[in-house]
Amino acid sequence: MTDSDGRDRTPGERADVCVVGSGPAGALVARDLAEAGHTVVVLEAGPRFDRESRLERMERAIRPAWGPDAVWDMGGDRDAYTSSGDRHYPLNQARVKGVGGSTLHWQGMVLRLHEDDFRRRSVDGVGVDWPISYGDLQPFYAAAEEAMGVAGASDNPFAPPREEPFPLPAFEPSYSDALFAEACERLGVATHTVPNARNSEPRHGRSACVGYGTCDPVCPSGAKYSADYTVAAAEEAGARTIDRAPVQRLVPSRDGSTVEAAVYATPDGSEYRQPARQFVVAAGGVETPRLLLLSADADRGHPDGLANGSGWVGRGFMDHLFVGVGGRLDEPTRQNHVGFLTSESHAFYDDPGRATSGTAGGIPASDADLGPIKLEFLNYAGPSPVELAMDAETFGDDLLEDLRGAYGTHVAMGGLVGQLPRPENRVTLDDSRTDDHGNPVPDVQWSLDARTERTIQRAVDIQTRIMHELGATVETTVTPEGTGPAYHQMGATRMHADPSEGVVDERLRAHEVDNLSLVGASVFPTGGAMNPTLTIAALALKCANHLAADL
Repeated sequence: MTDSDGRDRTPGERADVCVVGSGPAGALVARDLAEAGHTVVVLEAGPRFDRESRLERMERAIRPAWGPDAVWDMGGDRDAYTSSGDRHYPLNQARVKGVGGSTLHWQGMVLRLHEDDFRRRSVDGVGVDWPISYGDLQPFYAAAEEAMGVAGASDNPFAPPREEPFPLPAFEPSYSDALFAEACERLGVATHTVPNARNSEPRHGRSACVGYGTCDPVCPSGAKYSADYTVAAAEEAGARTIDRAPVQRLVPSRDGSTVEAAVYATPDGSEYRQPARQFVVAAGGVETPRLLLLSADADRGHPDGLANGSGWVGRGFMDHLFVGVGGRLDEPTRQNHVGFLTSESHAFYDDPGRATSGTAGGIPASDADLGPIKLEFLNYAGPSPVELAMDAETFGDDLLEDLRGAYGTHVAMGGLVGQLPRPENRVTLDDSRTDDHGNPVPDVQWSLDARTERTIQRAVDIQTRIMHELGATVETTVTPEGTGPAYHQMGATRMHADPSEGVVDERLRAHEVDNLSLVGASVFPTGGAMNPTLTIAALALKCANHLAADL
């Protein structure tokens, strides 16, 4: 039976593996297990986007009449949510439901966590240690970089050890990066390249980056990695992807020890059950815990949500906080010529209180309790000339003169700091509001603690010192009160060796459900301050390796 769009969304026979979600985590699991000869079904809540539509979506991104939700068709009852915490969490600002998940619009930065990120309790006496080490994940990091086609260089003196070169050469630093590098050198702050999941040269039938500059929210050229390419590889190996098939709940067996089926809806209003031997939930940092909560079944041993005997499903939610300082120089900076980062600094990551002793006086030390700080040098500071022209009230020569005065001298730094997992930061269900299928929507309860706020202020102080050394006039700063999330949702189904303190074990398998695995940033015990996608991919490959051995 087919839906109105001609697609058959009826379930197949009992599969070896049912994967929920087709972002990078779900796509990599599906690819590896399909290539190993297993029958794999992927259930994706959103549609399969036509790649030919990406130029039109780029136009949406740069025209002020379109909001960020519209670029990838987000919003409405399907994507409804609430946020009842101390700070509003704008969930739909930076997520995509569709084949490829949020990699359809991500920035494309792919960094390994540092060794100390896996042992935060042991090193700093805060948070928790991961039940795995950097060494356990190191080979899967390398495999993830190969799968995504990462462009990078081994020039980061602060990076964790690696044994192999990057698959592609790094992008050259931008013009404004060179300006920052000179100022940082005088201050004794080391700068280095940024690994990017985008082609610096043609690879696997996809072109090198051609510089559209709209990387977030859309790459029209296909040079940037997105997980729909991996989904295609999984399908070539025999996997089946069912799009527009949001999973409503997972059905536990009578004794609650396994999952029997995933119940999903289709556009024609039908519901189906997909049975499988193994289930992998890869639905993102909010929808993964939400699905477990929606799957509560008191009669089958899961009264508070599937696999939630510990009470940690939904708890420990984290994000990275954006920090930044912007201003102007009395010279051209060639802003917006590159739409992604090419340089940054991890000098204050493992030792955020460190001092420098450059010839210009350096940066003072801090003895405060602080978290990791990642500094970024932004190539896309200030509005683009297209944005300025569209918002202008002048025309012709007057508009040209206004553009010459307003564009081309902006300069800015950005960065990330992390927050520790706290039980009160959580994802719950809001029974007062429902989605398009009548299910309670997710409620993201989010706030910042004093340690995070101190780290934000420390990062801003460092950035301001660098901007002054650059000779820039500082016009804007992101304060602890004015910061916002980086939309890296982590921690709400955390990995822990103790079943009473977490949801999954070091194999990513649920402690209480033998054939259920969770992959994605929701399993992170702590978040560090690195963009999470490479770690998501590495954990997915690790999970696939365990499942292949079990099947």
